[in-house]
Amino acid sequence: MTRTWVPPAIPTVASLLLAALWGLSVFGGWGTEAFCSGAESSPACADRIASAILLSAVIALLAAASTAAGWLTHRSALLEVAVGAWVLAVGVLFVGGVVAQ
Repeated sequence: MTRTWVPPAIPTVASLLLAALWGLSVFGGWGTEAFCSGAESSPACADRIASAILLSAVIALLAAASTAAGWLTHRSALLEVAVGAWVLAVGVLFVGGVVAQ
């Protein structure tokens, strides 16, 4: 009898939710809307937040790779690393947005 690998539910769901939050903040414009909507120099604020998005995207790429590797290699430790990387990517985006204001 062969056992099938079942990924841990909590890290998997956390990764998916954090990835969705990050994606909507970056590609859906939530980050720019949240931090630059009331600024008098909105284009300048959007330029400043773009650098935070770039740094956050590098971390998100690592998080996505860790998520995929965890699923493909059946290693739950990689899924936990992925959750930490997604939290870091969202945190960098948030701190960058606050600084951009």
